[in-house]
Amino acid sequence: MMMQAHADLKTLNTFGISARAAVLVMIGKPAELNELAAMPGFETRDWRVLGGGSNVLLTGDIHKPVVRIAIPGMKVIETHGNEVIVEAGSGIVWHKFVMWTLKNGFFGLENLSLIPGTVGASPIQNIGAYGVELVDVFNSLDAWDIRSGLIRTFTTDDCAFSYRDSVFKHEAKDRFIITKVRFKLSTVPSLKLDYGTIRAELASLKISSPTPLDVSAAVVNIRRSKLPDPADIGNAGSFFKNPTIPQSHYDSLKGNFPDMPGYPSDAGIKVPAGWLIEQAGWKGYRDGHIGVHAKQALVLVNYGAANGSDLVELATNIRDDVMRNYGIDIHPEVNIW
Repeated sequence: MMMQAHADLKTLNTFGISARAAVLVMIGKPAELNELAAMPGFETRDWRVLGGGSNVLLTGDIHKPVVRIAIPGMKVIETHGNEVIVEAGSGIVWHKFVMWTLKNGFFGLENLSLIPGTVGASPIQNIGAYGVELVDVFNSLDAWDIRSGLIRTFTTDDCAFSYRDSVFKHEAKDRFIITKVRFKLSTVPSLKLDYGTIRAELASLKISSPTPLDVSAAVVNIRRSKLPDPADIGNAGSFFKNPTIPQSHYDSLKGNFPDMPGYPSDAGIKVPAGWLIEQAGWKGYRDGHIGVHAKQALVLVNYGAANGSDLVELATNIRDDVMRNYGIDIHPEVNIW
């Protein structure tokens, strides 16, 4: 366990926002969480938990202890025919884990390549991209109960996954710290190529019989062409979730906006938030150090010296504008501290 007072968090969040933590603690083993909870000043367990910092917007200094989870490890747990269960520590960088699985011949995560963040954050958000969601490949996870200090195992049903959502955003929020996650993958490829421009990207690479590694490379190319690298421009990827609206609302809007895309789901019609924001005129917007990315309207950016409050105000203005234009409320994916 490593501990630092008055720690600068600028390099620990992908927005690159300057903020300080009264105390920053780095956790490398699940057992260290109990050790920390027994220390003077930490007994209340009222902590802020930080992973890769890719889904958080800091709006000021953090006066509670910030606990950064850096638990390592990747291994095979068991195999059953073509199915393999693999486990990763919650501090592992997500894309590093994806590439480890592919290079070892374990398939299923290729469409989720280059998603920012850590393995531990992936179930909280039920991350997804290009026709695959984490729930599709999830097996179970271990999480430390902040109240009891015990490790609990969560199954798929326990996690209550839905679109960019899980129990960890609701009744289990601020109650558990994820320590390990297990995935059910396959040694036999089952490629999903029909979402977005995957087939077109494979064609541009002159690949007619793609492997999972080829699909991963195509997804990486697509994401890099659309999304800014946080090393160059501060951002947290997609800031807003795609909203789902009733069929009747969609049909009404379609009469006025015939080009509006929509995708049927169990809850109604899912409308791309990026399309709504772009049509409302925000794509490429810039005001000093804050803005909306020129290639992807879902991405709010810090051009260098922005503060979190300014980005929250920008997000609020965009949200209000979309509501005025379409009667649709869009919600942030990003956690605002």
